[in-house]
Amino acid sequence: MSRSSPGVRRVAAILNFIADHPGQAFALTDLVRALKLSRATCHALLTGLVDVGYLYRTSDKTYVLGPALAAIGRVAAEHFSPLQVAQPEMRSIADEFDVVCGAYFLEGDTMHLRDRAASVSHVGYPVPLGTRMKLHWTQAIPFFARSPKEAEAWLERTEPRPNAEQEELFRRGLEFVREHGFIVHIRKPGFNMSYDDPQQDRFIPPEGDDVPVSPQLELKPDSLYPLAAIMAPIFDSKGRAPFSFVMAGFRSALTGDEAMFAGNRLKQACDRISAFVSGRTAEMA
Repeated sequence: MSRSSPGVRRVAAILNFIADHPGQAFALTDLVRALKLSRATCHALLTGLVDVGYLYRTSDKTYVLGPALAAIGRVAAEHFSPLQVAQPEMRSIADEFDVVCGAYFLEGDTMHLRDRAASVSHVGYPVPLGTRMKLHWTQAIPFFARSPKEAEAWLERTEPRPNAEQEELFRRGLEFVREHGFIVHIRKPGFNMSYDDPQQDRFIPPEGDDVPVSPQLELKPDSLYPLAAIMAPIFDSKGRAPFSFVMAGFRSALTGDEAMFAGNRLKQACDRISAFVSGRTAEMA
């Protein structure tokens, strides 16, 4: 596993500390004390950051964020897109598991497929980019896993409201995602989507409770499950899920062990994207 240099981590610590205290200026002694750096090391780093414009040294010998860093921040904000990071992750998952991996964004009470990657055998996958569908309770599970209050608010306003049995599965599903980082959906009996039928070229989003999948909350290692999808959320700095990855297009049943392996692989990708979206440091393999 590659590691960053101590110098890079110290520079990042200085910039992050000052950015975390907007409107304040810090003297050398403040930064030495707060970051536990030697005075000589801290002074050298501050001097270098001032030279390149990432910090500005005021007349009273304190430091604030500099104009060069502000310009970089503006460009980053204008062009920031989690899809830039999500796309290679989706491509890797699609090819590894021979599936379609899509990025579904939550827009109000609607799911919007904004990007996806498909394996070679799924180039004709019938769900087109840009598809919007009303959020169903089975699909809502990963989006509200860390937001119990928002989950309850969504239950209150959604029509038709899930019945008592479905609400119980919904709440158990929230717990499953909090524990495992993903949720597995299986096909209901009698439903099968053909991925090779040339006539199946138009996807019609389901309405009401007419969704042919259900969450599978117990996965026995050697039992076979007709997987419809695996969903895993991407979290922002507030613990909300602006979008989720969805693996779909499984051509054969998977064992419980295989489903857990695929789910954990999806979770790892989502963890890396969550780190990017939330501004945390992701530990890369």
